[in-house]
Parts: sequence; structure tokens; C-alpha cells
Amino acid sequence: MFKHILLPTDGSELSLRAVDAGIELAAKLGARVYAFHVIAPFPASVYFAEFVVANEPSYTREAIANAERYLADVRQRAQAAGVPCESSHEIDARPYSAIVGAARKQQCDLIVMASHGWRGFDRLLLGSETHKVILNGDVPVLVWR
Repeated sequence: MFKHILLPTDGSELSLRAVDAGIELAAKLGARVYAFHVIAPFPASVYFAEFVVANEPSYTREAIANAERYLADVRQRAQAAGVPCESSHEIDARPYSAIVGAARKQQCDLIVMASHGWRGFDRLLLGSETHKVILNGDVPVLVWR
């Protein structure tokens, strides 16, 4: 059925529950997983140019360190379940686009990801990366809530 499952993670508890579900599914199917984290680019502002220049390198270092920590956690969970796991991170202002791109690049045939389940005005304001992945991707998406 599914042989290569993409597991996007933001390091949150909800995201890790989706990761665990994806790893469990992979173990049952004899599939492998690919952990992926999207780093938001440093927010630039013309009004704080000096501040931006001074802090962008430290922001990037910290964001990459966090990404590596999140991905190491997923790799540990997969290893404990006996599931092969590779991982990477990418900087992108549009997480859904990076996730869809990673699924294509890694030839994943399923994406398992979390959704906060926002409704109404919150969803309108905050959007839903999961919903955007569903609309823009070309592989099935298993949504964990």
C-alpha cells in the first residue's frame, strides 16, 4: 500500500502525535518515513534594518538547531519502532509549499500531518497549512487531530 511516508513536524506536541501515528502506520505496512521541518525565514523589516542585520544570523542558527532537534526526535522514535527514517529541513515562507515539494522530491506516497482544527474566524486569520497541503499536493494526506 504505502511505502514512503512524509512526516512534517513543527516540534509541537500535536505534531509529534501525528508523527507517532505515521511511524506506527509505517511499522505495520513495512514502510519507511521521511521527517521534514520547515523553518520560517527571518522576518525582515525596513524600519528595523540594523536590528535585522544584527539578529538574522543568530535567528537562523537557532532555527536550524531547533529543526535538527525536532528531526532527531522523530528519527529516535522511528528507530525505536524499527522504521527506517531519513530527514531534512528547509527554509520557506510557505510551509505547505515546502511540504508538497518534499513529498515530490522524496517520492513519498502519503503525508501524515497534524491539524489544529481551527474553525471560523481563527481559520480565516491563521490559515491552515494542512488544508493547503491537501489542496496543492498530489498524494493522500492523513490528518491527525
